Amino acid sequence: MAEPGRPQRVSQGIAGTWPAGGSASAGGLAPAGFDLWSAIAGTLRQWASAEAGAGRLLPWVPVAFGSGIGLYFAADHEPVLWVVATTAIALLLGAVLVRRSRVFAPAIMIAAVAAGFAVATWKTARIAHTVLAKPLYSVSLSGFVETRDIRERTDRFVLRVTAMEAQRSDIRLERVRLSVRKGTAPEVGSFVQLKARLMPPISPVRPGSYDFSRDMFFQGIGASGFVMGAITAAAAPDAGGLRLRYAAFMQGLRDAIDARIRAVLEGDNRAIATALLTGRRDAITAPVNDAMFVSGLGHVLSISGYHMAVVAGVVFFAVRALLALIPGLAVGFPIKKWSAAAALVAAAFYLLLSGAEVATQRSFFMTAVVLIAVMVDRRAITFRTLAVAALIVLAVAPEALVHPSFQMSFAATLGLVALVQIGMPNLYASPDHSATARIAMWGGREIAMLFLASLIAGLATTPYAAFHFHRVTPYGVLANLGAMPVVSALVMPAGLLGLLAAPFGLDGVFWWLMGIGIDWMVAVSRWVAALPGAVGRIPAFGIAPLIAASLGIIVMGLLRTPLRWSGGLVLLAAILWGLSARPPDILIAGDGQNVAVRGRDGHFHMIRANKDGFLLKEWLAADADPRDAANGTLADGVSCDEAGCVTPLADGRLVALALRVDALADDCSRAALVVTARPAAPDCAAMVVDRQRLAAQGALALTRRGDGFAVQTVKARGADRPWAPATAGEGDFGASLAPPAAAPRTRDATPSEADMQAED
Repeated sequence: MAEPGRPQRVSQGIAGTWPAGGSASAGGLAPAGFDLWSAIAGTLRQWASAEAGAGRLLPWVPVAFGSGIGLYFAADHEPVLWVVATTAIALLLGAVLVRRSRVFAPAIMIAAVAAGFAVATWKTARIAHTVLAKPLYSVSLSGFVETRDIRERTDRFVLRVTAMEAQRSDIRLERVRLSVRKGTAPEVGSFVQLKARLMPPISPVRPGSYDFSRDMFFQGIGASGFVMGAITAAAAPDAGGLRLRYAAFMQGLRDAIDARIRAVLEGDNRAIATALLTGRRDAITAPVNDAMFVSGLGHVLSISGYHMAVVAGVVFFAVRALLALIPGLAVGFPIKKWSAAAALVAAAFYLLLSGAEVATQRSFFMTAVVLIAVMVDRRAITFRTLAVAALIVLAVAPEALVHPSFQMSFAATLGLVALVQIGMPNLYASPDHSATARIAMWGGREIAMLFLASLIAGLATTPYAAFHFHRVTPYGVLANLGAMPVVSALVMPAGLLGLLAAPFGLDGVFWWLMGIGIDWMVAVSRWVAALPGAVGRIPAFGIAPLIAASLGIIVMGLLRTPLRWSGGLVLLAAILWGLSARPPDILIAGDGQNVAVRGRDGHFHMIRANKDGFLLKEWLAADADPRDAANGTLADGVSCDEAGCVTPLADGRLVALALRVDALADDCSRAALVVTARPAAPDCAAMVVDRQRLAAQGALALTRRGDGFAVQTVKARGADRPWAPATAGEGDFGASLAPPAAAPRTRDATPSEADMQAED
């Protein structure tokens, strides 16, 4: 009989003959650890089944959708729209047909990938426009001013072109972005005539760097440049359309707000206050801007999900508190839903006021989904909410996927949603002893949540900051803990109250309060930026480690079982992968006017034919080099004259930049590598990077491999995209440079005079 209180073992067959699970060794034939491996396999199957359960599929759909968009941007040439669209529709219909079978999950994921690819292709086809391929040095333009940016040193505006005349060119552009002397930018909505020098959109300054030409293409801009001479206002041929009138109205509203802030605040305080409310952040001085980004508070200057959440949150709680003061409304009506609707209206107004850029649109969609969930009695902060917001953003603006603001924002939001879903229930559990209760009573849990939120958001965005900006913020948590409570409780609420009070002329005190909070924020950023090791520089690495890191973050955020920690292993592998990347030995600008050569000291030495501060800043940042473009040591070891410059590699071989044709012959005989913006002679004895190669491949990164170099290029072989069209006559160049084979030396057949005389 079984002992009382102990469970009785019941099994099929003869009791006790076969151990449970049938995993005992029979005659010593089964391996000794078979039980352990069977248990592990069973546990893994159980976890996998849990992850594939009901409601777990939706958060992965935007991941697949974004993967399709990523594949589109990785293509070498533009896909055929009707083929792509037909494929996506067929796969979506197929997924619907098999929705009740086991293959539905993989079918819908494949269909989502195809849909992302198709949406990106359709967006590009819809906004297709001409992009300038070669510089135009004197162009007459007429058109409407659509946007205007007020910056620290110069102003800038976007002109919708109605008429364009250029010598020896019949190209017609739709929009151009022009820089002007500060204070001379025309009003938005005005019709102007001017002369300008136009340049093609900026291509990547090195392989793997950010592609600004792609951004300008999706903004509808075909060229950039600067105004030559005066800008003349003229009578418009038409009204310009409703969109232009709306842009003029919103610009006037932003200017009015800036003028009201300027009456109370000045300098960086005024610039930051304007940036927080209107999105115009270019007037902030470089020292403060650098301190904000070094300290980890740079996200405050760019209107993002945080700003939108603060605006919506302040309006939501203010409206709800006011309605709760009326007992009849509080008891009989859904004031919570009314407050959410008011917050949604406020968020929409903030979106329009701040310029409705892609990053701000993303923030608004995320906030709107949360508020609508409140209005329809659904949980507001969930992975489904995040998934729906991501799908909306990517469907409206698929180009946002490759923008750092989208990547950093959604990585941080994913981490915070995981904290809310997993961390908060544990942290807010009832305390089990008096010490914990006292800590919780005095706000210990809130402080812990603020610390965890800053830590998780900072860690989630680190791979993207390292990839795009080549730096990390070691003290970012400290800066956010010191500044963000003041920004949330004082700066942003004061700004909103200032906007409400401005029509009544009572806004001055609120701008003053906003300035006090900004003073504190700037002081915290300067203090943190001055700490030892505050600038965490990271050398550039390829896109593959970033994709692996993204996969690790997504797995850690979306999975619920302990399988999530496999994402941590992937993330760790991605970090090691990125840190092990070998830096290039030579960088060559796309115009052949600047060359960086790594010398014996391990640092770059710059050969500069023109002073391109932006290019040098990017090159130095990508090399984790703390020097700036004005540092005198950049030219150490570089010898120059009017014909060109020469500097040695780490192995002693010379790299020459030939500026004149007459220098090529000497450089070809002495240097191992010759860089020139001119056509090089085919019989040059050195390795050559000349005009034809630069036109075909863009900026280059060379890494020593034996006596030659492995070549990384901005433009892949055969690449032809709307924002970087292939030019006619491009040569076919490989991915390596090797010393040319030595030509066989011909023997002189002339006999010596002594031999001639001996024969005679």
